[in-house]
Amino acid sequence: MSAGFTAALVSAAAMSAIVGLRYLATSGLFAWLTGRVRPGLYDGLAPQIAREVRWSLLSAVIYGVPAGIAAWAWRSHGATRIYDDVNAYPLWWLPASLLVYLFLHDTWFYWTHRWMHRPRVFALAHAVHHASRPPTAWAAMSFHPLEAVTGALVVPALVFVIPIHVAVLGVVLLVMTVMGITNHMGWEMFPKRFIHSPLGNWVITASHHQRHHELYRCNYGLYFRVWDRLCKTDRGLSAP
Repeated sequence: MSAGFTAALVSAAAMSAIVGLRYLATSGLFAWLTGRVRPGLYDGLAPQIAREVRWSLLSAVIYGVPAGIAAWAWRSHGATRIYDDVNAYPLWWLPASLLVYLFLHDTWFYWTHRWMHRPRVFALAHAVHHASRPPTAWAAMSFHPLEAVTGALVVPALVFVIPIHVAVLGVVLLVMTVMGITNHMGWEMFPKRFIHSPLGNWVITASHHQRHHELYRCNYGLYFRVWDRLCKTDRGLSAP
């Protein structure tokens, strides 16, 4: 076994462990917050939550493999477009790259998510995620391995194509983690004045994603309501 392959394997294993620990810490934090803000909301859901944790930890392993390989390619070979010199690109590219990554991730998610709702694919894979009724803060990564693979590839693939500062990449991962969890908590943490503001009308929060878990064939986006609006799959807000 070559040294390079061993190093990539170690990086993938380490990243899988990091993703798993991040999941337990962040979902645990928001589950605790739910217990404080909405006491009793998760009462009687212990078997479901245990199932969500098992699927999510498997997903963490899957997510960690391409992320670990990308990290190894960056550190060992400089083969990605990740950079750490803030002056390597114009400063305006820092916020612009954040929006580009989020929009492309959202686009990928929207169309793969719609594909997951085709009857055969839903029965094979996506039904695992929708088995969470109602979804909880532990459900954000509760995926069948097929769905986990589709979600795990996009950001690691983008770092080989589109330049991004390492700190901005950290923000992308933070947004992905926090929104994935908060959109599944079963209650809305953002105030109504934001949800119904000009900006809030285009951003997905729990009020929007909960509607997807209620009606299934709508509200497919991850961060933004752009594709749902363009494709007429937006069915408005729930009241979690």
